[in-house]
Amino acid sequence: MARHRSHSIEFKRQVAQEFLGGETIYALAKRPGLSRHLIRIWVAKFDAGDLDSDQGAAHLLADYEARIAALERLAGKLALENDFLKGALQHDRRPTSATTSVVAGPLVSPPQKDAD
Repeated sequence: MARHRSHSIEFKRQVAQEFLGGETIYALAKRPGLSRHLIRIWVAKFDAGDLDSDQGAAHLLADYEARIAALERLAGKLALENDFLKGALQHDRRPTSATTSVVAGPLVSPPQKDAD
């Protein structure tokens, strides 16, 4: 099974710059661990500015901030739900002698004998 290799941003940037500088994709793909498809991906990311360390860090920071905001909203929602359920439990205190059942309704009366 093939092993996924991770390359540094500097290496990716260097390969993309060499390609844009006139090096053929076939010559670059002869390096160990590189494929033509991978080089094309790196060139596209380089053109989009994703291989800039500052730009990549800014994207990563924005993604983390968005995830943190979503988690904070979820935590607030769950806290409100928890408070509501605690309040409902306080208002619905039944005596300990009361029977509890999943099915709510009046108790069933015992069957009456036929009066013939």
